[in-house]
Amino acid sequence: QVQLVESGGGSVQAGGSLRLSCAASGRTFSSYAMGWFRQAPGKEREVVATISRSGRTTYYADSVKGRFTISRDNAKNTVYLQMNLLKPDDTAVYYCASDSIVRFPETVVRASSAYGYWGQGTQVTVSS
Repeated sequence: QVQLVESGGGSVQAGGSLRLSCAASGRTFSSYAMGWFRQAPGKEREVVATISRSGRTTYYADSVKGRFTISRDNAKNTVYLQMNLLKPDDTAVYYCASDSIVRFPETVVRASSAYGYWGQGTQVTVSS
């Protein structure tokens, strides 16, 4: 059974930083692309950042480009999201997700529909 467990959320003032972690278990972590998504109250879930299974290719939403960094440690079965220069608009529940299928090593996946496994989410609140 695939499990994704996020941690690292919390409350921070604007301009601050947080690092989210997502520990995966239940299948070969290094075989699958991973992603971070978020959903703010009253809004649809949106992609934040995604990473290929090799870890060498990444994708970022325009709203977080230059502030957030996604990375993965395949030896530790963990994907990370380093969030710097946080803004109140970053307030949301953040979810990590694991791709449904094995793709080429450098493929990044943006569509949430492609992800078959999701974590429970971790709240990030940024105050002004």
